[in-house]
Amino acid sequence: MPTDALPGLLKAFRLPTVAAIYEETVAKAEAGNWGYRKFLQHLCESEAEDRRQRRVARLVRDAGLPDGKGLGNLDEELLPAKIRRQLPTLLEGGWVERAENLLAFGLPGLGKSHFLAALAREMVIRHGYTVLFTPTFKLVQQLLTAKRELRLEALLKKLDRYAIVAMDDIGYVQQEREEMEVLFTFLAERYERRSVMITSNLPFSKWDQIFKDPMTTMAAVDRVVHHATILEFDGESLRAKEAKAKAGQTKGTG
Repeated sequence: MPTDALPGLLKAFRLPTVAAIYEETVAKAEAGNWGYRKFLQHLCESEAEDRRQRRVARLVRDAGLPDGKGLGNLDEELLPAKIRRQLPTLLEGGWVERAENLLAFGLPGLGKSHFLAALAREMVIRHGYTVLFTPTFKLVQQLLTAKRELRLEALLKKLDRYAIVAMDDIGYVQQEREEMEVLFTFLAERYERRSVMITSNLPFSKWDQIFKDPMTTMAAVDRVVHHATILEFDGESLRAKEAKAKAGQTKGTG
């Protein structure tokens, strides 16, 4: 077989990275007097790492994560002290492996969504977990439509592929009983099997505004809290702080 057929074979075997770096690697191997094992290991490791990076990029793209809300632009100094202490452990990702939940409570503007979005992104990048980040109202509407079209079970199976479903702003869901029923069904399906992340402006004591029925509320809270880390965001709104800072700068230049 002619040697110039090798690139075509590598592409046929779906080894594009090996095909791209093969000639360069041969030159390095000859110059460095590599053995066959080191040569092959270098090619395989390069292919594996490139595949990992492509997979991570695809998972990040498909996760629905909000733009501009990553760990790099999260000002950790503005986080409550307890949450700062919890962050390194959360980044390890063990809570996802154990199918535990992460619940962020606090008034609007305190950084709940940014924190969970940044953490969800890191779960993809660092650990390769599948993530779906979505406004809760949008998820509920999808569940409701699926139920009316008799395909709720299929949608729940599709959502089950995600190791984490991050539900932003659960307190803003429209408060119709049918909508709350599908939301409860979703939470019950993931209980002790898959993780959810939830941001809420409403404390648990007011979740009856979401689920209407006291028994349903208690059952929903019980399932969400049973295996969960609760993050309490307090203090002054980040948006209010930014507005004050801008006002101060304007005054200083006036």
